[in-house]
This record gives sequence, C-alpha cells and structure tokens, in this order.
Amino acid sequence: MQRGASAVTGLRVRRRCLYMHEVPVLANTHQEALMAFLAFLRMLDRPLLIGHNIRKFDCPVLYRTLEEFQLSSEFQRSISGFLDTLPLARDLLGDCGLQSYRQESLVKAVLGVRYAAHDALEDVRALQRLYWALQPTAEQALRHTFTLPITEPGAACRVKRHCRHPGQCPLWCYLRPMAQASSEAVGGD
Repeated sequence: MQRGASAVTGLRVRRRCLYMHEVPVLANTHQEALMAFLAFLRMLDRPLLIGHNIRKFDCPVLYRTLEEFQLSSEFQRSISGFLDTLPLARDLLGDCGLQSYRQESLVKAVLGVRYAAHDALEDVRALQRLYWALQPTAEQALRHTFTLPITEPGAACRVKRHCRHPGQCPLWCYLRPMAQASSEAVGGD
C-alpha cells in the first residue's frame, strides 16, 4: 500500500497484516475479495457502478487486479458499466464557482454537511446522497459512463474520437450504434 493512501485511509500493511489506525483488522486476499464482489454483482443483474474520480484511479487499479486473477471477462459480464461523478459534477456545477470538486467538498457545498471522508461506507452513503441531489438527466449521466477494456488493456474504442483514456471507452460509444440501428429499423417499417 502506498504511503499517500495509508495517510488518507488510516490503513497500513505490516508483515502481511492489515491495520486500521494501528489496530489489526481482519482482511481477505485480493482473490477472495474479488470473488465475493463478483458474487454480489451477479445478484444485482448487471448494475451500473458509480464512483467519484474512478475513471483515472479506481478503475485502472481494479482492472489490473481483475486481469491478475483472470477475472476481467467475468467482471465485464456482471456489470453494465461505470459512471464517474467527478466529470458529471463538473458538467452540472461548472458555473457555480466551486473551488474544489473533491467528493468531500461537493458534499459540503451541495448538501451542506460534513461526513467521515475516506471511510468506505461513509463515502458510499455520501456519494449516493450527492448523486440524488445533483439530479442528472439520463443524457447527462450517460455522457459520463464508460466501460473497461473487455478483452485486454488498451482495447480500442469503437468510436476512437470520443475516448480520452486509452483502454476506457465511454459506454455511449457502444450504445450509440445500437440506438441508431434501432431507430433506423423503426423508421424503415
């Protein structure tokens, strides 16, 4: 675990043991955690996973770990994609003069509350409340969705001009051709 991450979360690994603020905590291996996560996702019928600043940080780390255990294909079959609330918030609140778009700052600015940031459960609860308060339209949300490479890192986007991050394609790159084909089929009848 990197020092910066330890400083923010309070988690440290010493001699293969996990500590939270110097107190030992139970932990699973990466593989055990991934298998439990996949089992959970399969119960949800291909959810859209939402997170803050996940496109540049969390998703690449998750993808590398999935690849390490040959679970990326199964993971892709278990979800419909990702939505990153950082660019969504910038899109929706760009004219509000906010100094910071960190999740903690947005929750304070939009909801008027503070919370225990960097505690996983509190982060999730706060992000859920923030997303509900932002009330993005389906179109606004769709603009900030994406998928990870389905077959290998660096897989090319079907509509290359829309992708700013190699190997990560906005979900609408995949949905747009289907929507166009569907509307052409309806119009041609």
